[in-house]
Amino acid sequence: MPLIVVDVMPKAEILDPQGKAVTRALTRLGHEAVGQVRIGKRFELTVDGEVTDELLGQIRTVAEDVLANTVIEDVVGIHVEEQA
Repeated sequence: MPLIVVDVMPKAEILDPQGKAVTRALTRLGHEAVGQVRIGKRFELTVDGEVTDELLGQIRTVAEDVLANTVIEDVVGIHVEEQA
C-alpha cells in the first residue's frame, strides 16, 4: 500500500522558537557542528491503488489547503514511500 509523505516547514522569514531551543540544547551538549535547527511537520497519507500524477496533484491541493498554514508555512516536499 503506497504511503505519500508531505513535509511542511515554517517559511524562512518566520521565527522558529522550537528550533532555536533545540539548537541551544545541542550546543550545550557539545554538538557545535550543528549550526541551526528548524522544526517542521511530516504527514503520512496511506492511499489505495496506484499513485498517479493526478493523485499527487490532489495531495498537493490537500497539503496547501488543509495540512499547511500557508501564511507561515510552505509545503516543501511530497514523495511516495512503499510500506513494508
